[in-house]
Amino acid sequence: MIYDLILELGPWNWMLLGLVLLVLEIFMPGVFLLWVGIAALITGALSLALAGTAFWGWQVQVIVFLVLALVAAFAGRTITANRKDTSDQPFLNRRSAQMVGRTATLTEPIREGRGRIQLGDTMWRVAGPDLPAGARVRVVATGETELDLVVEEIPAVL
Repeated sequence: MIYDLILELGPWNWMLLGLVLLVLEIFMPGVFLLWVGIAALITGALSLALAGTAFWGWQVQVIVFLVLALVAAFAGRTITANRKDTSDQPFLNRRSAQMVGRTATLTEPIREGRGRIQLGDTMWRVAGPDLPAGARVRVVATGETELDLVVEEIPAVL
């Protein structure tokens, strides 16, 4: 039964496979099924055009589909790799990078290079020169870990 189906593999089966893969791409986005679905649709279109020729058996159709799927996958990879999407919030998932440039008052003194500040509702560990609690500081960089900030003292204005 399956062998008979494979022998009768025609253009509509390729078209159906291509549409199923495109629908699966909608429900499981990852961009890969898109290119394989396009390869199946092209194989179906070729099958429609070449349907009666002696050499266009199911074996040739499968080989054409596999070659087209590889070509489409590499072409899709090239197309998506060259795309440069810029974000209006480049530090969205990097909270410590968002803090660079902000000023705060030390809630705990910096001793031996370590202290704490409060920015918003979060207490941050800071690294910098030894300073007393209450000193005004500016965040100049992120520290060794994502949870540390590097600060410098803001000179008092007279």
